[in-house]
Amino acid sequence: MKNIEDFYPLSPMQQGILFHTLSAPNSGVYFIQFSCTIHGDLNTSVFKRAWQQVVERHPLLRTSFLWEGIKEPVQVVHQQINLPWQQQDWQMLPTVEQKERFEAFLQADRQQGFELSQASMMRLTLIRLSENSYQFIWSGHHLMMDGWSSSVLLEEVFAFYKAFKQGETLHLKKPRPYRDYVAWLQQQDFSHSELFWQEWLRGFTVVTSLRTNQKPNNSLNQSHDYDQQLLELSTATTTALQSFARQQQLTLNTLVQGAWALLLSLYSGEDDVVFGVVFAGRPTTLSGVASIVGPFVNTLPMRVQVEAEEFLIPWLKKLQAKQAQMQQYECTPLVKIQRWSDMPLGQPLFESVLNFQNYPQNLSGQQGLYEDLKLDNRRSFGKMNYPFYIDALPGQQLSMYFVYDSCGFEAATIARVIKHFEIILCNFITQPQAKLNELLDNIPEIDKQQKIIQKRQQKEKHNQKLKNIKRKVIYALTETEEI
Repeated sequence: MKNIEDFYPLSPMQQGILFHTLSAPNSGVYFIQFSCTIHGDLNTSVFKRAWQQVVERHPLLRTSFLWEGIKEPVQVVHQQINLPWQQQDWQMLPTVEQKERFEAFLQADRQQGFELSQASMMRLTLIRLSENSYQFIWSGHHLMMDGWSSSVLLEEVFAFYKAFKQGETLHLKKPRPYRDYVAWLQQQDFSHSELFWQEWLRGFTVVTSLRTNQKPNNSLNQSHDYDQQLLELSTATTTALQSFARQQQLTLNTLVQGAWALLLSLYSGEDDVVFGVVFAGRPTTLSGVASIVGPFVNTLPMRVQVEAEEFLIPWLKKLQAKQAQMQQYECTPLVKIQRWSDMPLGQPLFESVLNFQNYPQNLSGQQGLYEDLKLDNRRSFGKMNYPFYIDALPGQQLSMYFVYDSCGFEAATIARVIKHFEIILCNFITQPQAKLNELLDNIPEIDKQQKIIQKRQQKEKHNQKLKNIKRKVIYALTETEEI
């Protein structure tokens, strides 16, 4: 076939992403957008050439997806594609108008989406603001990359940029293609994973809900409108949290997960909560996996018991041990885990997801990491198929983006959630020897409506458990009759 280099099946992660994307085609789900300001004497033609070189190196950047009229979806790697590149010049516009047009551009870019059956599923835009200042926007689809991949790509782009600008040729080791990971997955025996996840989720049958209003869950066929709010901790608070974590041999990720578990318990009224946590999903047994571009990240169910009388530090250490346990099985497809769980068919395991971004952050600094160029005002935006999603970005100031489906949550509710979350994190620092219930003592009273909803949720959970018991009894009787 002309201009076709390769084709192969999708990974389970890609299958799930494709399914949700096709189920809600106008929602912008799994759209990823990165932007930053580049300061300095940027050679735009060399910068474009560096991106072209990276696209030629990584097959998934030249990939389209086909699913109609065939038994199962496939991804098709093209030999060559036209680099999706555009440049604009806004130097003549006032600063205020530049900012307004930039925000409008970001919104329009998100609404544009991608045609999955055509390569490439990314766009690059460079907007000149002044003689030595540019806005750079990189948009893509989660089918072709994850956060780790974007870090790999940016590192390569600026390595090529440096070499090309100096008139040199850069020879990087050829990266492994994503198809090698798909093949690796197909060879895996998930029997041990099945036993682990069955035990991990045994008896958990009702999703932990953060919802604080009467709006029903949105079905896959309904449109989703996402919004986000930012919590940026002060440098002093971030430093104090890091110091506390080091003293107790904990990670900052553990503290964030612990605070979220407590908040979920507070809002849901449950002492057994489950939320999604994002793992890198890159198997250490696959050599060269760190440089493969593609979606590896896996969202797995973190289950936490919140005992009111338990002391904070031992509880956090147990939580960290749970993370280590889960990491051994982080490549298990979520669809398999859902099938192995006791959760009723068609029900998600969790509604909220926490993503602590611990992959290499090449753009996390602001000291001109790339020769004579300084990159700042880094922003990222993504739509995932969950009602509530937290992106935590470590740095001098711990930043957390709370992305939520505005069809299910009100902005004021999210603001209150963020405030309570911050209080819990700060209580870790000021009350390290406290019991879990004591950490919640100074949190403002949840309103009466929330308490009513908690009681309703507890009643629904009880009724659901009865239904599950009844279903199992009927199933057992049916099996007995067949025998």
